[in-house]
Amino acid sequence: MSRLLFATPLYEAELAGPALLAELAGSIRALAADDRAGVRWSREHGYKGYTSYASLDDLPRRDPAFAELKRLLTRHAAAFAKELAWHVKPRLDSLWVNLLRGGGHHAAHLHPHSILSGTLYVETPPGSGAIRFEDPRLPMMMAAPLRDERANEALRPFVDVAPSPGLLLLWESWLRHEVRPGTGRGERLSISFNFA
Repeated sequence: MSRLLFATPLYEAELAGPALLAELAGSIRALAADDRAGVRWSREHGYKGYTSYASLDDLPRRDPAFAELKRLLTRHAAAFAKELAWHVKPRLDSLWVNLLRGGGHHAAHLHPHSILSGTLYVETPPGSGAIRFEDPRLPMMMAAPLRDERANEALRPFVDVAPSPGLLLLWESWLRHEVRPGTGRGERLSISFNFA
């Protein structure tokens, strides 16, 4: 008999209804058209599409749809913190939008200086790239044999989660993740965020 130790929780919820998602999609596309600094940063850093990551830090004050989103995200972050047995109330620290075109991806990374990170998927056309999470023990498994590809999700070195509109994911910020290259032609819209 075995028992599971050192679990890595991933919080999943359906967050927004069609009206809020449509409003957020319109806002993302407007930002992609108007935010010259973000467009320039995206181009200079080889981002296939647009992100407001390095250009705008006031989206909830700028747009009522993002203010509503902040309220909803804060509620879900508090619920996840309770599941994690934390005695802190997470505070939204940063929020940015992503418009990723077909074939675009985002290399594996983590979010330092945060406690929770996450993504809300707004539009995910067919062929949108999945988000992939990496087992945090992977660097210590130098001589571990390969696992059966049908292994339980908790035993796999990587787990892919397919995006869908309205899907909210939250995880502890130290968890490495990446966006896999998409095969579709449409624009994959998402909103990413950090809690401190």
